[in-house]
Amino acid sequence: MCAPQAEYELCRRHTASHVMSMAVKMLHPEVTMGVGPWTETGFYQDYDLGEVKLSDKDFKKIEKKMRWIVNKDFAVVRRTVPAAEAREKFGHDPYKMELIADLVAKDAELTFYDFVNEAGEAVYSDLCAGPHLERTGEVGTFKLMKIAGAYWRGDADREMLTRLYGVAFATKEDLGAYLTLLEEAAKRDHRKLGKELDLFCFSEIVGSGLPLFTPKGTFLREKIAGTIKEIQERYGFTAVHIPHITKKDLYETSGHWQKYQDDLFHVKGKGQTEFVMKPMNCPHHTQIYASRPRSYRDLPLRLAETTMCYRDEQPGELLGLSRVRGFTQDDGHTFCRMDQVKAEVTIVVNIIREFYTKLGMFGEGQYRVSLSVRDSENLQKYLGLDANWDRAEQMLQEVAEEQGLNYERIEGEAAFYGPKLDFLFRDAIGREWQLATAQLDFVMPERFGLAYINEQGEKEQPVMIHRAIAGSLERFMSVIIEHFAGAFPLWLSPVQAHICPVVDRHVEAAYDLRDALKTVGGRAEVIDPSDTLGKRLRNAQTQKVPLTLIVGDSEVADGTVTVRKYGEKQDETVTQATLVEMIAGAK
Repeated sequence: MCAPQAEYELCRRHTASHVMSMAVKMLHPEVTMGVGPWTETGFYQDYDLGEVKLSDKDFKKIEKKMRWIVNKDFAVVRRTVPAAEAREKFGHDPYKMELIADLVAKDAELTFYDFVNEAGEAVYSDLCAGPHLERTGEVGTFKLMKIAGAYWRGDADREMLTRLYGVAFATKEDLGAYLTLLEEAAKRDHRKLGKELDLFCFSEIVGSGLPLFTPKGTFLREKIAGTIKEIQERYGFTAVHIPHITKKDLYETSGHWQKYQDDLFHVKGKGQTEFVMKPMNCPHHTQIYASRPRSYRDLPLRLAETTMCYRDEQPGELLGLSRVRGFTQDDGHTFCRMDQVKAEVTIVVNIIREFYTKLGMFGEGQYRVSLSVRDSENLQKYLGLDANWDRAEQMLQEVAEEQGLNYERIEGEAAFYGPKLDFLFRDAIGREWQLATAQLDFVMPERFGLAYINEQGEKEQPVMIHRAIAGSLERFMSVIIEHFAGAFPLWLSPVQAHICPVVDRHVEAAYDLRDALKTVGGRAEVIDPSDTLGKRLRNAQTQKVPLTLIVGDSEVADGTVTVRKYGEKQDETVTQATLVEMIAGAK
């Protein structure tokens, strides 16, 4: 039974996936099935269609069957079954048989969920761990959204299955609101805007998942990174630089090798040493710490770097700038004593607050913080001393309270190596993105034998704090492109102004204005009057340029400029000195 609202919505989506599968099996009994879980916004199911041809043109037929199943209001009944019964039921389905074998090998419970009619007969059964609603009639309203390919178990060497996606909501109004949100999201799609605004591109010759940034896109990247650098330097972070490859030994010591070795790009040089492209920076940074003896007087040591990392993502998982193979991390690591943790996390929070306030994203209702702590029922999953964990979790909570953060303490979300604060931000259309983080790490310093000499002349292990402000610059850019719909604030926009001379005799004055703006760091382009003024004004709106500056006879005579701000219909006339001052202040 699903009681809390969040769990109930999860059950709605999960039950809807079974309703969809029953509908597909009613239409095509020979189809076999992979997995079919819920997602953050909906559900999906993987099918081996065999000879069956399925496209989005079939959605209406499937949805009609789904409505019939929902209207029948079948009871949804969970039951535990022996392995023999499970094998007999799904002996024809190699995917289910593989799942059953895995569960039996783990000595795990096998459960079926049945749709049961009024006569007590199971009209549909599936192997599933749940949870689900109690009746199909509770599913509400739904819609199939798209069809795609997916490898069985995400393995590119396995069978390619067909994946059907859908969404489910309590009411038609909720579904309508979601579809409206999707329409708005499509307008803001960073892939579409990135091309229209000439920010980045991809090349088949270079390879998928490896974005190329144009001058405008590069300005955006560097402005973001530079803004973070300027803020964090005021808090004592110093820049370091590390190579893009490493011997695999580094990740064997850090503990990442066993988990990530298949996701890395492996590099072979002229010798026998095996290298990999770095997927993260923290193990490298430990070696900077370990490069010389450290005293308690050296701590805290705050290291920061903006650098590329590489992961060999599955081709089907790549998505614009959101999921790439080469990404740039805004990374930082602080090495400190246990009694310095609270002050150091406070510094990270201050940097996050200042950066996101500048973006207009740190207001009430615009963010929340997850204070991720251990699962109190499974403390054995976490490495490190209980006393350190208890103290660290308490310090993070004190920081959250003292800084007035909108936080929630969530059990079981801590990393195995330490508790953390994760910052989640809402964009302009209400979507939530996890971007900034501060994570405590008791494990990596131990694995690398990091130490400092304390006041008593004894060796002591430091705490390592991982922190990211923007995270991956590529993913962060995808978020803010969509958040601002490409209409960036004045300080962040690659081009701040289009200067439009009315006719040819105003061109010289327009270039003089551009030069005056350039002297204070302004970024302006003169749009020569080869097109009509109206067309140039419309183009500036299309390009989402913050300011369009009109220079005509009266402006030249008065030393003024007519300003049209993006998205506004009312023009404003200001002196050139006022305009220069405005641009100079947009840092």
